[in-house]
Amino acid sequence: MNTSIVLTVIADDHPGIIQIVSEVLDAHGGNWTQSSMSSLAGQFAGILLASVPEENSNACITDLQGLESRGLRVIANISSDQTPGVITKKYVLDLVGNDRPGIIHDITTLLANHKVSVNDLETTVESASMAGGMIFKASAILEVPETLDAYTLESELEDLANDLMVDIRFK
Repeated sequence: MNTSIVLTVIADDHPGIIQIVSEVLDAHGGNWTQSSMSSLAGQFAGILLASVPEENSNACITDLQGLESRGLRVIANISSDQTPGVITKKYVLDLVGNDRPGIIHDITTLLANHKVSVNDLETTVESASMAGGMIFKASAILEVPETLDAYTLESELEDLANDLMVDIRFK
């Protein structure tokens, strides 16, 4: 039987980080199953899901945490693989507008108030070459409880978008 381990990895960005982590997983019979990794401001940041034989999981976690001596900070948690019993529907939320502090906070507050989970979130800030200033873009995959009326949520998101002066697409 296999154990699922969720890992976060942070390090000064340099070649070979993924190879170092995969080497430890391989040494313990692990399988790299899902990941998202980026270089941000000179730092490597990654999150990944690995599957490791149950009898090797504790030793694997110990070795992963031991990578600190090689400049990698690894946080590893064994997943319970228990999903809540709430039935959900997936939606995509895209947002574009002038950048300013608080956009994500305001949007996620509305979502949390409706018990909506953000499963994936990607954001960027880009130069608005023609207008000057900076443009904030976000794309999220949401899990909306089936009991929540999607039209109500969409209406509230549109009202908030007007307050924030951003464009939102909810589908």
